[in-house]
Amino acid sequence: MEMQGLLIRTHGGAIKKDSQEPDLGENNYEIREKKFRAEKQRIGKAALKFLQEGQCILLDASSTCFEFARYLKDINMKLTVVTSGISTAVMLKENPHLTVIIVGGIVRNSSNSVEGLLGEELLRKINIDILFTSAYAFNMNDGLTDFSYYEVELKRKMVAASHKVIALLDHSKIDKSSFATFAQPEEIDILITDKEVTEEMNRFFNQHGILFEVAK
Repeated sequence: MEMQGLLIRTHGGAIKKDSQEPDLGENNYEIREKKFRAEKQRIGKAALKFLQEGQCILLDASSTCFEFARYLKDINMKLTVVTSGISTAVMLKENPHLTVIIVGGIVRNSSNSVEGLLGEELLRKINIDILFTSAYAFNMNDGLTDFSYYEVELKRKMVAASHKVIALLDHSKIDKSSFATFAQPEEIDILITDKEVTEEMNRFFNQHGILFEVAK
């Protein structure tokens, strides 16, 4: 199958090659940041209720998590924020209540993020209460998926290092699929989006113990 172009060989096995790859612009941070911004802001605001004083939280480099981070910029709560997002780290460093740690790795200009596994040792050494993450897509079979191999590998380590995983997904990502999975459905604790989902998906969330919330 690898010879037919259906699989991509990795250290851990093989990953299905997605026949519907995103446009090149989809991986550009400035383009993604402008899409569904109002919806992302509502989702980010809804996620605030899950924060508690003294927590260590992890934010990926997604544009949705950046909108969530805007609410942390002036928050009066002591938190340790670990992030792979360069813009997120720069913005949050001005808040004296926050200890900001950036995950080490390769700086990607197009995605405004740090990628790769150089930060793996850091993730092993700290206790992360909550991972706030987004994805290119989510569906009931594949869970949370993304199209960048290096980003997927890092996000898998983030999921493994976190006690709780909260997925922040605008409606355009629901019931879609992408290159590779970084979180199986059973690894997701909470999913916040901006529109209702189908009855079938609601039942799926209940069966898998996923708390589902629609941001108003």
